Amino acid sequence: MAQEKSSGECRPRGRPQLRSDEETKQIVFDAARHAFAVDGYAATSTEELARRAGISTKTLYRLFPGKAALFEGMVADRLTRLLSDVNLKATDDLDIEKGLRAALLACADLALDPEVVALQRIILQESAEFPELAATFYENGIARTAAALAGWLRVQVGRKRIAVDDAEEAAGILIGMIASAPQRAAIFGSVPLPSRKQIERRVSICAALFLDGCRVTSK
Repeated sequence: MAQEKSSGECRPRGRPQLRSDEETKQIVFDAARHAFAVDGYAATSTEELARRAGISTKTLYRLFPGKAALFEGMVADRLTRLLSDVNLKATDDLDIEKGLRAALLACADLALDPEVVALQRIILQESAEFPELAATFYENGIARTAAALAGWLRVQVGRKRIAVDDAEEAAGILIGMIASAPQRAAIFGSVPLPSRKQIERRVSICAALFLDGCRVTSK
């Protein structure tokens, strides 16, 4: 007679536990980021994306109606995660220069994040054929970052720390000062993104220029 196995040796049979749709989406987003960065948006097929993610094309189309929707979801997901780390809270115990430097540093961390710059490269390569990619990136990243900084500036105006007529315009100018030149150098000139120390120095200069200007006044 065969010896009975102890209860500790018995293992439940059946299908393995399935991933949730949200977990599967994250896997697809990771696969898509790498595929788009290497092969480009146009050259990457939905079949290739499904293969890289280890799922069927049927599952991919169930989660995303098409490649454009997948790209939009990928950009929105990544930028939402990065924006959640952007702390632009206005605290009473900070003077305006320290507070502005902290706010600008948070924006710079997002604008100069390697993955964000990589997304910009993809969009520039594909924007002529797929203009909706640029609109997606603008709405989910650039516009949301500028809106967050504009809100921070309005709080400072309300506390009479600064005088700004148009917070949205000022926010756009500030983000351009801290990020545009390093982004262009990285994308068009293959220059490495600035180090943390270099970003902090640039932020300090931008904050001082915004608050004090650089005009020499006659005595």
